[in-house]
Amino acid sequence: MNRLVIKVGGALLDSRDAVHHLFAQIQQLQSQVQITVVHGGGALTENLLSQLGFVSEKINGLRVTPAEQMPIVAGALAGTANKILSAHATVLGLNPVGLSLIDGNAITCTPLGAEYGAVGVPSINQCTLLDVLLKDGFLPIVSSIGCDAAGQLLNVNADHAATAIAELLNAQLVMLSDVSGVLNENNELLKSLDGKAVQQLLNQGVISGGMSVKINAAFKAAKLLGQPVIIGSWHDSLTDILNAVSGTHIIPSLSLEKA
Repeated sequence: MNRLVIKVGGALLDSRDAVHHLFAQIQQLQSQVQITVVHGGGALTENLLSQLGFVSEKINGLRVTPAEQMPIVAGALAGTANKILSAHATVLGLNPVGLSLIDGNAITCTPLGAEYGAVGVPSINQCTLLDVLLKDGFLPIVSSIGCDAAGQLLNVNADHAATAIAELLNAQLVMLSDVSGVLNENNELLKSLDGKAVQQLLNQGVISGGMSVKINAAFKAAKLLGQPVIIGSWHDSLTDILNAVSGTHIIPSLSLEKA
């Protein structure tokens, strides 16, 4: 059976209806494809850190995570966000299993760099646990919390985490957020992009910040998997996104000059 990894952003948690809509579609598709959900939780984490008096910072679209904030970030992502999604899936009769990148030794991580704090770069390792869960009809819901070889918890960008999980499972990857896809300078949806077109948009500044991180992760995944990666909206029909009716398909044709 084919496999699909669906990455969702933390903003999804702000809308009960949107979560219900997504999991209802997953329920319909599970007889045709084995699905794994990978999630972030930026908004939830940001709100919690703010309430506790912390100031957040980003470098090149990636959240800086000082070591003293890591227990809070891990609790928000692997705890609250993960269990909210798992609870919604249970309501719809799915069989969710809440996981992190650490569980089953699926993904190993290395620190990105001192300036980012406790932020990790994921690498594939072992798919045994996910294989067993998928074959037995469970829905893995994976948070983007990992650890390094010394056991230090690391915050992993959810797009990068989803890319690693898709590579591990040799699965198609769909990245869902609250935007319909990649937009041009006139805010028009671009149906497909190859490396040359992406590079042009990056150079023009049309793509920047978080979207540049997403685009680079999607393009990396497309090259690794040898198939298009889709960026779309959780408000749209998942079937339409998979059938190229909506969303932006990132085509693995040319390399990007910028990582």
